[in-house]
Amino acid sequence: MLALFDKFRKGHFAHGVHPHYHKETTQGKAIKRLPFAPRLIVPVSQHIGAPAKPVVKVGEEVLRGQVIAEANGFMSVPVHAPATGVVSDIGLMPSAAGPKTLAIVIDVYKGDSQQVHYSDPVTLERLSRDELLQRVQATGMVGLGGAAFPSHVKLRVPEGKAAHTLVINGCECEPYLTCDHRVMLEDPEALLQGIRYVLNILGASKAIVGIEDNKADAAEAIKAKLKPDDPITVELVETKYPQGAEKMLLKSLLGIEVPAGGLPIDLGIVVNNVGTVAQLGKLLPQGEGLIERVVTVTGSNIEKAGNYLIPIGTPVRFILEQLGITAGHDEIILGGPMMGMALASLDVPITKGTSGLLIFKERTFIDKQGEQSGTVFPCIKCGRCVDACPMYLNPAQMGWLAGSREYGQMESDFHLNSCFECGCCSFVCPSNIPLVQYFRIAKSVNREMKGKA
Repeated sequence: MLALFDKFRKGHFAHGVHPHYHKETTQGKAIKRLPFAPRLIVPVSQHIGAPAKPVVKVGEEVLRGQVIAEANGFMSVPVHAPATGVVSDIGLMPSAAGPKTLAIVIDVYKGDSQQVHYSDPVTLERLSRDELLQRVQATGMVGLGGAAFPSHVKLRVPEGKAAHTLVINGCECEPYLTCDHRVMLEDPEALLQGIRYVLNILGASKAIVGIEDNKADAAEAIKAKLKPDDPITVELVETKYPQGAEKMLLKSLLGIEVPAGGLPIDLGIVVNNVGTVAQLGKLLPQGEGLIERVVTVTGSNIEKAGNYLIPIGTPVRFILEQLGITAGHDEIILGGPMMGMALASLDVPITKGTSGLLIFKERTFIDKQGEQSGTVFPCIKCGRCVDACPMYLNPAQMGWLAGSREYGQMESDFHLNSCFECGCCSFVCPSNIPLVQYFRIAKSVNREMKGKA
């Protein structure tokens, strides 16, 4: 009976995993500014949707904050110059995803003050919702939690629907990452101001900030800055991975489930990351663009681990030179260890969606519940992946189908697209089967086949 109660209690969702979080190295370190790299590589596609269109030429001088690539349609956002300098190249450059991507390369002026030269301050209270959404798009803001979905698209309530609740995701459930934690601790005023702006845009009546209970100090910092008339509450939820996933957080906070194939807005709810909303709180009133973000740089092989404010486009190689590698490295990951991407090149830049940079001197960088060996063994039908999956899928069955390249059946019969690639199945697998990688390949192949149909 107690187990049944635990399954449905508030602040909790079923399944998921409890990895060692390894946050102690950086959670107590205040945000510092990283120096400007001499050369910035700024991709024109740092978001879901159409890439931005370059509006500068090689040899042209650009000023910090200037638009260097304009939005190319509704599902697109502009890109701004992260520093004052001169455009030295516009071409294909390395990316974290693998294939090279179009980027604008800026040679940064040494000794420049690097003040933001482009701004358009406005009294936001005088603007209509459509005008506010235009201002959000003009900032170039996307989801900073990693999804990089254009913020103005997410905040535009579809016709026929209404938003009554804004949920702010302050869970930061990925191991090692602490950048959101530090933002909540150090700049709760910007977060709360951003929440007020977003409530106005949505026409929602209340906001709930959900924070894992291992960050209770962040909850207290936000509560201390609330105004008496703020329709904003702060709630603690269980520390468990993947608590920060939209559907898991809504289950924990509100006890509701988003139907398969549905979105939170179908239930009148919009979910946003704390870092995203805090940046909107800063950028919107000033009319400035997103040109830098807070990134957690940590791991077992970095001398000056911490949380750093880093200009967009800064190459990983420069960051490592500044912060120091203690010895050779076997693995460098952009993002968290559960959902991040391993890098094949140190020339990959920091983008808007980069929340972490993890450097390890060994490939076993997270305490797996399965075997530590890198060898992949046959499935032993233990069912651990089924018990761990927060979406109640059957990863083992989908893994078998993936081995036979039955990607269509994975989607049609086993709800492949409900998988949000949290990696819980791979984490608990005692045979070290890279299930989540199989699922990513299957989704990619299915999308390609549909595109040809």
